[in-house]
Amino acid sequence: MAVVTISRQFGSGGRTLGKMIAEELGYTFADNEIIQRLSKEANISAKWIRSFEKEAGSRLSRITSKMVSKRWLDRVLAGEHGYLDEEIYLDYMVLIIAQIADEGDAVILGRGSQYILDDHPAAFHILLIDELENRIEFMVEHYEMTERQAAQAVNYEDRRRASLYRRLGKKNYNDPALYHLVLNMGRLDLQAALKIVCTKLR
Repeated sequence: MAVVTISRQFGSGGRTLGKMIAEELGYTFADNEIIQRLSKEANISAKWIRSFEKEAGSRLSRITSKMVSKRWLDRVLAGEHGYLDEEIYLDYMVLIIAQIADEGDAVILGRGSQYILDDHPAAFHILLIDELENRIEFMVEHYEMTERQAAQAVNYEDRRRASLYRRLGKKNYNDPALYHLVLNMGRLDLQAALKIVCTKLR
């Protein structure tokens, strides 16, 4: 039983490849499932968690944790006892990702899983990279965006990713030494990448 973590520069095809790997190997694809588990454990709506993740590590998130009243938070959380800040979020994320890894046969997308599962004996860590223009083109082709929308999305997610990892105290998330396999998607198509990963895992 293995667990695959996929880290990626946004727009390099990480979510798409992750789903392909999971389908090919009969693994669970853990992306939305992580949100659902966190929602259940923390008694917080999945919608709020998705919104929180989009702002995680950003200036808005830091302001929110300091300035927004508990009464307002109660309106957007699922239940009376639900509450989420960055520290609680990270605690839950570590717990849930570790549980999924121990269950095995899973592909986990992002969320610092390469760090959380760094010493897990069954973990296989993958990083996807690509040039900026290729990542923008990928978003245009796969997500029905205009080139301007895609460029904005890629640039925003790059900044958000860097900010979130700074909050985690990590700056080396693109260091090849963290991973078993680094895939340059500017030199590979998705099918070739899928074949490489599945061959390694098998």
